[in-house]
Amino acid sequence: MINPDWFKSSYSSNGGECVEVAANVPGAVPVRDSKDPEGPALTFTPAGFAAFVAGVKGGELGAV
Repeated sequence: MINPDWFKSSYSSNGGECVEVAANVPGAVPVRDSKDPEGPALTFTPAGFAAFVAGVKGGELGAV
């Protein structure tokens, strides 16, 4: 079992409302809420996560 090496984006300076991502899990990209590190994590395929990031950067997801 691989222990995820969690990190926050360097852009995460908005008062703690962040997600953390682990890039050291082969074939998966786990994502968790930084305020609940013991809570559940979502796991995406690398391609799925890349598409999500591209959508955020491209403004395709809009404000919530």
